[in-house]
Amino acid sequence: MSTEEINGALAAVADGSAISEFWVSDETGRVVYTNIPEVEFAFPTDPDDESQAAPFAALLTGGQAVVDQDFMPRELDGMVFKYVGAPGVDQARIVQVGVAAPADSAAP
Repeated sequence: MSTEEINGALAAVADGSAISEFWVSDETGRVVYTNIPEVEFAFPTDPDDESQAAPFAALLTGGQAVVDQDFMPRELDGMVFKYVGAPGVDQARIVQVGVAAPADSAAP
């Protein structure tokens, strides 16, 4: 499948489920598949970095099997999301799903 076909499949799943976002990286943390292809993003590679996405870097090295964050404002735009990630099964990568907080909920 092409990148466009994979992104389309991710968009179809997101449109028909509670999942708002998919972010799938390569081994360097750069997102290569997503249902939001207009946003370019790369995960930090240092899990001790101060950014909201930094803990997911441990998935690239095998340091963690799952990263499960509470709802929090994301750095991209301040919207409140919950993110859960796991490592790739085919190569070192981050496979992350995000769920947006309901519009009527307050940020923590």
